[in-house]
Amino acid sequence: MFHWLSYLFPSLIWKIKTSEKILYLTFDDGPIPEVTPWVLRELEKYHAKATFFCIGSNVVKNSELFKQLTVHGHRIGNHTQHHLNGWKAKPTVYINNVADAGLHISSHIFRPPYGKITPVIITRLKSEYKIVMWDVLSYDFDITRNGEWCSQHVIRSAKPGSIIVFHDSIKANERLKVALPAVLKYFSAKGFKFHSLPV
Repeated sequence: MFHWLSYLFPSLIWKIKTSEKILYLTFDDGPIPEVTPWVLRELEKYHAKATFFCIGSNVVKNSELFKQLTVHGHRIGNHTQHHLNGWKAKPTVYINNVADAGLHISSHIFRPPYGKITPVIITRLKSEYKIVMWDVLSYDFDITRNGEWCSQHVIRSAKPGSIIVFHDSIKANERLKVALPAVLKYFSAKGFKFHSLPV
């Protein structure tokens, strides 16, 4: 789906142009105490930096954990206050929800939950935010798949400059705990580095 969307919405950021062996790990939906601290530990093992697109309500509930993201050198982004679907919510409601999250998340990068966004919302957000999508989805949220499948999908799909999506969420946790270490190990052995987004 996202290949043709990238042609429809070229102003959105889908990957980073580079010939260097760099990948951009991103994590959506946190921070939560059941998963995010484990993610931070795994990233630390490989001196990897990532970008966390946080839900505002989770930031409010877990403010100390949220602070740890930047303490560890990672970037943060806005993922709305309540994980709204941009294809279902009215534009004004959606924009207000992004603004509510912005009260707790100081960032100029934004990712729409589910990757669902409309031209109207893009137009209203683009003066304040760079909208970040992805070119590699791990599918760690998909309960019909397992962690091995997720890791192999990322390994097959990622190229230099790829923006990869994982989720630090309860729903994704079982698959994430298999896929993330495998991806970090594989690409590190191939000489890749993991950076936070440079946008």
